[in-house]
Amino acid sequence: MLLSLSACSTTTEAPAKTEADQANSSTTPAQPAEKENITLSIFQFKVEIAEDLEQLAKEYEKENPNVKVNVQTVGGGADYGAALKAQFASGNEPDIFNNGGFAEAQTWLNKLEDLSDQPWVSHVYPSAKVPMTIDGKIYGQPLNLEGYGFIYNKDLFAKAGITNLPKTLDELEAAAKKLNDAGITPFSVGYGEWWVLGIHLLNIPFAQQPNPDEFIQGLNSGTAKIPGNEKFEEFMNLFDLTIKYGNKNPLTTDYNTQVTQFASGQTAMMQQGNWTTNMILEINPNINMGFLPIPINNDAEAMDKLPVGVPNNWVVNKNSPNKEEAKKFLNWMVSSDVGKSYIVQKFKFIPAFDNIEATGLGALADDIIKYSNENKTLSWNWFKYPDGVINEFGSIMQAYVGGQKSKDQFLNDLQTAWDNLKK
Repeated sequence: MLLSLSACSTTTEAPAKTEADQANSSTTPAQPAEKENITLSIFQFKVEIAEDLEQLAKEYEKENPNVKVNVQTVGGGADYGAALKAQFASGNEPDIFNNGGFAEAQTWLNKLEDLSDQPWVSHVYPSAKVPMTIDGKIYGQPLNLEGYGFIYNKDLFAKAGITNLPKTLDELEAAAKKLNDAGITPFSVGYGEWWVLGIHLLNIPFAQQPNPDEFIQGLNSGTAKIPGNEKFEEFMNLFDLTIKYGNKNPLTTDYNTQVTQFASGQTAMMQQGNWTTNMILEINPNINMGFLPIPINNDAEAMDKLPVGVPNNWVVNKNSPNKEEAKKFLNWMVSSDVGKSYIVQKFKFIPAFDNIEATGLGALADDIIKYSNENKTLSWNWFKYPDGVINEFGSIMQAYVGGQKSKDQFLNDLQTAWDNLKK
């Protein structure tokens, strides 16, 4: 039969559907579209969490079967910055990578997705937002909060008869002498690693400036100089002290060797941060350790501080076709119970978020939190330097350790490196 369409303003009629047509239209539901398979690429530098991060990625894959997460780690003794540039130059751009913020964020700004609207932003501690905030927009998610100094073995200090913890340069030298007299090597110095020198150790005279940011601006404008600067002159005494009382062959001592020497009780101190916690405990689960400051003079109040900051940030490649999934992953990492447990229990990170509880992180983290709560912290400044200068600093410092440069040559070479690379 034909259906009448007289109610419509048309004079044409439509043919009736057959019984088969009616059955097909009434009984076959619309099928949901299958989610597109996505491969998410993460290029990161933290060797200490590499295995656990890969496991966390597998947890995400379980909850998102259409997503494959590939984690590639380049760090430790390798130059992550150079490796990252090579990835982009080859066209193999990662979806998620690391950025230190400040000058480094400006350098990579044309690759960074604006993350200001992400749910996790409201939980970030205000100070942790600073490195990746540009013109009021947030371009990175902080990994965590970290601190560094001289990690010391409390039992070896007691064995050497050291009852008062050194806070000044003279006190540190006296402690080193006591350790040495007791047959204990005072310092494990990993000066085979340029970053131990050029990033962390040389940050100390920058951070001890009356105003580090003004000093850096002065270096860029030519109104400030490293040679003749009081804090750098004082720093040389500390640098010499670590060389004098350090392990043999410092220039062939890499990161793993440095940590192993300390963790196994061969040395009493090492300049490192709380990121070494897991490595130390794997070697010596019962070690009794804590943090000491890195003093460059005898002003006890000024010297009794630890450098604390955001070590790096997760950023999303704004040109990635997978950037929405990348943002989803980062949010899941700091908001899901699985992600939060990994951050604290596996990574042993001090969270940069108020929705993640910092408990059971160990003695080193406890000292950092204590110093932070007492407002006894120093700034991290290397992300504010000209691009590439930290590598130059590391090489120059290694040459000094090897006896190839005098003190004056060393300080002048630091200045030349800055002048050559500043914009």
